[in-house]
Amino acid sequence: MKSPYLLGVALLLSACAPTAAIRPPVQTVETPVVAPPSEQTDPSPTSEIIVARSTPRVGPSLAQRADVQVFIREMATKHGFNPNRLQAIFSRARTQPSIIRAMSRPAEAKPWYAYRDIFINDRRIRGGVKFWRAHAATLAKAERIYGVPPEIVVAIIGVETQYGGNMGNYRVLEALSTLAFDYPRRADYFRKELENYLLITRAEGIDPLALRGSYAGAMGLGQFMPSSFLSYAVDFDGDGHRDLWDNPRDAIGSVANYFNKHGWRFGEPITIPASVSGARYSQLVSRKLSPPKHSVASLQAQGISPNGPVSGGQPAMLLEFEGRNGLEYWLGFANFYVITRYNHSQLYAMAVHQLGQAIGEQQTRSDASAPPLAGVD
Repeated sequence: MKSPYLLGVALLLSACAPTAAIRPPVQTVETPVVAPPSEQTDPSPTSEIIVARSTPRVGPSLAQRADVQVFIREMATKHGFNPNRLQAIFSRARTQPSIIRAMSRPAEAKPWYAYRDIFINDRRIRGGVKFWRAHAATLAKAERIYGVPPEIVVAIIGVETQYGGNMGNYRVLEALSTLAFDYPRRADYFRKELENYLLITRAEGIDPLALRGSYAGAMGLGQFMPSSFLSYAVDFDGDGHRDLWDNPRDAIGSVANYFNKHGWRFGEPITIPASVSGARYSQLVSRKLSPPKHSVASLQAQGISPNGPVSGGQPAMLLEFEGRNGLEYWLGFANFYVITRYNHSQLYAMAVHQLGQAIGEQQTRSDASAPPLAGVD
């Protein structure tokens, strides 16, 4: 999942469309695009909104650029790529100036109550229940192997791409190349992601020009950056390929594996509402994305009371969100922090948690005897 530049675009786009495996035609897309956080760069949607538009392929090909020629030679030397093959690929690709405009546009932060409405709504909840029913066996398998509950995996895919309905309209190769060669601020990072992307497409036997993703190069139902794909993507159905675009089974297993590798604690809480009193609690509000370090008992001594049962020795952080009717306070635990490793935003983590809760409640209320959707699991 997870630099919150990309978050802005994500919200706008996500508000209107979901994700899918290989994107629709080149056109204006209302797809959330965000700048890459350090780990799971651009799990698309997050805290601010920018609409990025796919643009026609005009101008000289990437193969005509000297810096791309240097990159081609490096890939041949370092990884044994056929330089003529890479030359042919880059000759069919162009940079996309709209990506630079989107990355350079400051993202406008949303208050929690506005952010929440984008992701936690009837459409996304119903879509989550439908996705869960269609892939119940795979979600159960992922929970057994990785210890991550179905509602969290489903909520991630729902927030990121609306269950595969909106995975991005940019050619991944062009998105990563544009940022690698025309965006100096993060050029080294995106150059490495471009290298990783070519390694993935070679290993998986995919045409590098075929795959579509976000303007930052995030891919598939879970919006993995190439480096995250290499580290966490799994072939969850054993067909010999890691396909996060057209294979929900691999996407489910990969998202669960990501959370597991980042320290998800099976059966432990994520957040709980809290009440505050006195004058000392304000200094303990967590403004940074760091693991919880205060025990619940020590927070209680500072005027912070959990509104529910929780162990006094449990490490926690005090979270503050701008609700529609005033400030809301919550205690966040280790699993809340793990969600921020997917996308470095407290708003994002809370949206995933609450969407997962809503989907889980609706799923429980659904007819338990209803058969899973045919033809999937």
